[in-house]
Amino acid sequence: MASAHYPPATVLLTGAAGFIGWETARRLFDRGIRVVGVDNLNDYYDVKLKLHRLDDLQQYAAFSFHKIDIEDRSALEEVFQKNRIDAVINLAARAGVRYSVENPYVYISTNVQGTLNLLELMRNYKIDKLVLASTSSLYAGQQMPFSESLPVNTPISPYAASKKAAEAICYTYHHLFGTDVSILRYFTVYGPAGRPDMSPFRFIQWISKGNEVAVYGDGSQKRDFTYVTDIAEGTVKALKPVGYEIINLGNSQPHSLHQLITLVEDTLGKKARVNYLPFQKTDMEVTWADIAKASRLIGWKPRVTLEEGIKLTIDWHRANQHWLRHIATDLSK
Repeated sequence: MASAHYPPATVLLTGAAGFIGWETARRLFDRGIRVVGVDNLNDYYDVKLKLHRLDDLQQYAAFSFHKIDIEDRSALEEVFQKNRIDAVINLAARAGVRYSVENPYVYISTNVQGTLNLLELMRNYKIDKLVLASTSSLYAGQQMPFSESLPVNTPISPYAASKKAAEAICYTYHHLFGTDVSILRYFTVYGPAGRPDMSPFRFIQWISKGNEVAVYGDGSQKRDFTYVTDIAEGTVKALKPVGYEIINLGNSQPHSLHQLITLVEDTLGKKARVNYLPFQKTDMEVTWADIAKASRLIGWKPRVTLEEGIKLTIDWHRANQHWLRHIATDLSK
């Protein structure tokens, strides 16, 4: 298949009500691209957050929505039948490194089987472009900063293993059928309406309420926190025809959890009460993206600093506290 529809007129966006999906859809609208959204609205975290994002998207005339699961191939095929789709952005995934240890089956069925369903339907309906969300979690144990050329054959969680499998099946379809694939390895995404199981959301909620802040490990572990608008912009830029490429999207400036907590304290004007808990075997000590390839290949670089991003995120939390205060941050099942 040759990339005949760039820029695309219509994109199928899975995980449309998700954190990154929501912001990506808005970037697509800015470019005059119609979005066919798919999401199963599962309850891994409070659905109120997903409905908040979805309500915003449904204000746009260029958006249509289908509440289905990408694991359900027959339901997914109806969407392909009824819409003239030029490209697919697959952001639908079971997220959460720690929960993947408790329930690995759903991670394989969604992240691998769901991706395979999309690839097969794309082949059948002659759609040549896929952007797939992957993860920095694949780089566990590798030399930093993490570059895309590193071998990632030692995933330390079922979540990471499922993403590695999805990347591999995408390569197979590129090799056999010419599917043009951009694999995006995201690095610790945060921002307004973010996931409540991620440290930025949790720390802001806990410190603002005066609750104890749970930190797994000693707080020295670092993350390459990347603001959601930067991630969404890179996701849209990755619709460019590339053949088959793996591309890091990160901030390339790791900050420790201690630094994040201090920044949230300073912005809120409140001190944190920190409870240090045992380090989790599924966690990485540091994530740090080499983003030279993203700059060279798709003309992308992050623009929002952690200081700017945390302020914007806290502003959103303050404006929405009337309903956010009821959102659970402990998602242990």
